[in-house]
Amino acid sequence: MTEHTVKAFDEDITRLRGLIAEMGGLAEVALQQAMDALIKGDDDLADKVVKGDKKIDALESEIDKLAVRIIALRAPMADDLREVIAALKIAGVVERIGDYSKNIAKASRKVGQRKEFEPLTLLPAMADVAGEMVHDVLTAYAARDPVGAKEVIAMDNKVDAFYDSIFRNVVTYMVENPATISAAAQLLFVARNIERIGDHATNVAEMVHFAATGNYPVDEED
Repeated sequence: MTEHTVKAFDEDITRLRGLIAEMGGLAEVALQQAMDALIKGDDDLADKVVKGDKKIDALESEIDKLAVRIIALRAPMADDLREVIAALKIAGVVERIGDYSKNIAKASRKVGQRKEFEPLTLLPAMADVAGEMVHDVLTAYAARDPVGAKEVIAMDNKVDAFYDSIFRNVVTYMVENPATISAAAQLLFVARNIERIGDHATNVAEMVHFAATGNYPVDEED
């Protein structure tokens, strides 16, 4: 490539990384705000999360267009091509994380009376771990850090353990307090969405590892 072409390519890659970082930051904040809305019963904040998801969707579309343009015009090879493909896939996964946060915000409006509602106290710690996974995987992406990516993958077991515990506790609570079944069902839905956020952060971590090394973590273990 000529010097001009190389400079243009570098600018495109920098722009792509910036868009991923912006999109990931919005998804991270969406989860935090959705959980705040759930715990506090703040319907206005829940509405803000739902409406804010459109920005995440718009960024995904912008990333898709830029990635396709880079591939078509720059014909990247090897490491550069891996990075563009990973960014394309990561954008789709982060968009889904935004969707799960939106689902949590919508569910928060259906929980109703929160006073002395014991199952509601079980979810923040689970969300904290999932949120930490999202934050850490974005950091690993920015640093091209395969070791950090593998550390995120290892955290998913903790989210799964939280989900299993919450499921048992909420079901027991529903049986003992039949009047709360509708609200408790919403909390199970929230827990499931948090669990899926952990899964998707793991997927992003696998792509970060691939972009940095050319291998998925599972390939190294085979």
